[in-house]
Amino acid sequence: MKISKIQAIWVLLLTLSFGCTEFDGIDLDTTFVDSATSANLSKIFQISNDNSGNVTITPLGDGFTSAVVNFGHGTGAAASATLSPGRNVTHSYPEGSYTVKIDYVDIAGKVTSQTYPLQVTYRAPENLTVTLSGETKVKATALYAKSFLVFYGDVANETGTPMAIGEELPAHTYPATGGPFTLRVVALSGGAATATYTKTLFSVPIDFEHPQVDYFFGTFGDGQQFEKTANPNAAGLNTSATVGKFTRGNQGWSGTYSPLNIPINFAYGKKIKVLAYNPNPANVGKSLNVELEWSIDGPANGVAVLKVPFTTSNAWEELVFDFGTISAIPAGTKFTQLVLRFNDSQDGGGSVIYVDNFRLTN
Repeated sequence: MKISKIQAIWVLLLTLSFGCTEFDGIDLDTTFVDSATSANLSKIFQISNDNSGNVTITPLGDGFTSAVVNFGHGTGAAASATLSPGRNVTHSYPEGSYTVKIDYVDIAGKVTSQTYPLQVTYRAPENLTVTLSGETKVKATALYAKSFLVFYGDVANETGTPMAIGEELPAHTYPATGGPFTLRVVALSGGAATATYTKTLFSVPIDFEHPQVDYFFGTFGDGQQFEKTANPNAAGLNTSATVGKFTRGNQGWSGTYSPLNIPINFAYGKKIKVLAYNPNPANVGKSLNVELEWSIDGPANGVAVLKVPFTTSNAWEELVFDFGTISAIPAGTKFTQLVLRFNDSQDGGGSVIYVDNFRLTN
């Protein structure tokens, strides 16, 4: 019993002794915490240039133990992030002007707030490429595009048709007038910047009077030529200024072709009427071929072929090609290529004829 009392006294003395002294090398004064402050506060904004709107925010400074980044955009938990020193956060912004507020918190819990302006500007889409197929099916690609708007150009005050990345819009049927119409595809960045593609589309009627139209009568066969030229005899049935000049190639099968980005639609008529001019009396009785190819879900090439002979020379005449006489062509068939040949029954090049004002009628 006496020993226990002595031990208790010694413990009490030791406790009092250590409570009144410092361990060697250890300063127990914590008043410095109250005077600690954050300094040299700043930030780094890393703004993406790919129209994602992503901005990486890195708080910088001395003496802070955490930072609360308020994005100036978003709601709830998505409107801010708490970071430790040296860390960053990425937030996606729409195009616009923002104020980012960063609350720097020091070891004592003191908050120092700084605000920083942020401008997010999307770049214009680049390398816009538009592909047309069939009955004006539209597809587009562009770097930095978020989506597209397609304007077909055949109605007044048209509202663009939205088209997503990788999407192909279905077939678009143009009215019987055949154009020309201006197709416009606008690549959207997600902000104000855009890129625009335009192309003039046409079908029949073909009159060679529109300088913006690429009629493109390509050729096949040695010596075959086709060009737009002045009317060689602006009188009678045809007083227009510009016509097509067909120069016959060396082979009987030689000729010209023109892809039509608006198909010939037999729902609007099955007769193609052409104004034609033959300057050589020796060619009277020889035939001009009008051939329609690359149908949409219709007959194969070589079916829609008609031949009509010249009946005169040195005067414009109208040749009528009635495709309604070919039973193998279903009603409503659409053709995307027009082919011309002349006197295909024999070889020998050099013959010249002129054509104009292709029309589709009933």
